[in-house]
Amino acid sequence: MQRIFILFWVVVSTTILSAQERVLESMDVFDLRYISDPQISPQGDQIAYSLNSKDVMKDANQSSIWLTNVDGTNNFPLLGANEGGSSPRWSPDGEKLLYFSGRSGSTQIYIRWLKEGSEIQPYNFTTSPSNVQWSPDGKHIAFTMRVPFQRESWVQLPQKPKGADWTTPPVLIEKLKFRADGAGFLPDNYNHLFVMDVRGGQPRQLTEGNFNVSGNFAWSSDSKSIYISANHREDWEYAPSNTEIHRVVLSSGQLSTLTDRLGPDSSPRVSPDGSQVAYLGYDDEYLGYQIDALYLMNADGSNQRLISKGFDRQLSNIQWAADGKGLYFQYDTEGNTRIAHINLDGEVKDLANNVGGLSIGRPYSGGDFTVAKNGRFAFTHSTPDHPADLAVAQAGKPVQRLTEVNAGLFDHKELGEVEEIWYESSYDGQRIQGWICKPPNFDPNKKYPLLLEIHGGPFANYGDRFSMEVQLYAAAGYVVLYTNPRGSSSYGKEFGNLIHHNYPNQDYDDLMTGVDEVISQGYIDEDRLYVTGGSGGGVLTAWIVGKTDRFRAAVVAKPVINWYSFVLHADNPAFFSKYWFPDFPWEATEHYMERSPISLVGNVSTPTMLLTGEQDYRTPMSETEQYYTALKLRKVETALVRIQDSGHGIANKPSNLINKVSYVLAWFERYP
Repeated sequence: MQRIFILFWVVVSTTILSAQERVLESMDVFDLRYISDPQISPQGDQIAYSLNSKDVMKDANQSSIWLTNVDGTNNFPLLGANEGGSSPRWSPDGEKLLYFSGRSGSTQIYIRWLKEGSEIQPYNFTTSPSNVQWSPDGKHIAFTMRVPFQRESWVQLPQKPKGADWTTPPVLIEKLKFRADGAGFLPDNYNHLFVMDVRGGQPRQLTEGNFNVSGNFAWSSDSKSIYISANHREDWEYAPSNTEIHRVVLSSGQLSTLTDRLGPDSSPRVSPDGSQVAYLGYDDEYLGYQIDALYLMNADGSNQRLISKGFDRQLSNIQWAADGKGLYFQYDTEGNTRIAHINLDGEVKDLANNVGGLSIGRPYSGGDFTVAKNGRFAFTHSTPDHPADLAVAQAGKPVQRLTEVNAGLFDHKELGEVEEIWYESSYDGQRIQGWICKPPNFDPNKKYPLLLEIHGGPFANYGDRFSMEVQLYAAAGYVVLYTNPRGSSSYGKEFGNLIHHNYPNQDYDDLMTGVDEVISQGYIDEDRLYVTGGSGGGVLTAWIVGKTDRFRAAVVAKPVINWYSFVLHADNPAFFSKYWFPDFPWEATEHYMERSPISLVGNVSTPTMLLTGEQDYRTPMSETEQYYTALKLRKVETALVRIQDSGHGIANKPSNLINKVSYVLAWFERYP
């Protein structure tokens, strides 16, 4: 009898353990993989791509370069993760592949002859290049690179005595933007355009001066000039959105400015016959949310005209069709990213959806594609049950998913099921889109805690894409709601600007109506509501607990608490002060304070934890510290979590994604 009981207990214990192991756990973050930067060959028969993974011992992201046939056969690694391969680029004849590698300790360019298997390093760079492009004739490559600017100091300091131990000399700053999130304090340098022979030799600098060339440039079809986007004006620091298209002649370096309007002109793309240049831009209205449209001009800058008139979505990643009669592009609509074709009369035809999967932590937009001469295109494909995999398609033909890079993990894990919802805001009846992620093995007859997760931006969107953070919350037993309240992108210009100079405000009503909508489904414990969000979502979380006490606990991640201090302390003051507010803080103090969550701190009774990266320069730690101190002074239950080795992108280090989710869940568990 005792032996039967022991055997029964072993079977039951094994069953329980297996059930626990079947849901995602935090350490599974290190097993996640995703594909990025798919580059289809000019002939459309092969695809080079980056396979991204994580090193659990070094707590680092890593990438390798793979090559596959377009039918998914002969899929093999060309460059291993230990070699740090990234950014593969096909030569125009499809016989060579250029890529970056960090195998030597610094990022260098390499070129491989695929048939022969031989490889060269054309130059040994001391400063890492970026945005490399082949010339159409295959003889040169162009790229951008940082160039130091030697500023003469107007302070003459005495020489210290020989052998004296003085402190480090002061650092003199005279730039408006002197630091950036993810980069820290910025050295005195500018991003400029270079060209070099593919056989090697000294790179030649084509642009110079105190301005930056953007990464989006394009060769002319005859390989004799390059089209760039840059703000060449003297006051460029104060007008970050006022770039123009310029043409640079290779032989002389002569720069000609082709566009001239108030607003950004960027992403030039030259037609196959070289006669026309497509580009993106808009007439600047100083709105918080403005949409890039597609323009066309002759190669000399004449006959500038709008092509995408009436298309109320943000276009990106424009690429000419081989016949020169239209362009391919991608865009977001209703939380989904699509690939489409537009002809020169402005007629748009959708070709594929579910593009994305590059944001592992939360379900943000973001994806990539390239198109071959035959119209076949390769892209990153994602749905709520997997990050980016590789897929191919062609107009009139179904999408083919070529990889399942997470099969080894997901084959024995149960994910939370994601359901799309639409509802009408209690404020004005505005239709709002959202998604519900239910715990694995969901039982509609049970009562579950609800976790409202709010996206940042605020001009961004969540969607039907994979999210590790959402899945980990669901695995912990929470029903997770994430929505796109007013101000979110992918719904058009009018919807995005409902929060222009009015953020946060009625987006609060959109979120609360979403909570009520999920509660009406009947499976939510109304006494166990929780809320969190990061960046713009942190702003709204702090706003929510200042407006209501219906949530058991809240986690405010990397927030803005005081718009006055934010505009003067964040890493893009020229933009934030000009586009998000009617005037400078000292000229519109009341407006700034009305929108600041700190103005509502006297109402807060919800236990509220703060969580921010130590090196965050987008929503600086000082914002978090202000709110934490205010809550402590009021004796509201609170805690401050300072994420180490992190800027605004907390999930950039795998362990910090785990740290974030673990602290959020632990805080909520304190208030069951």
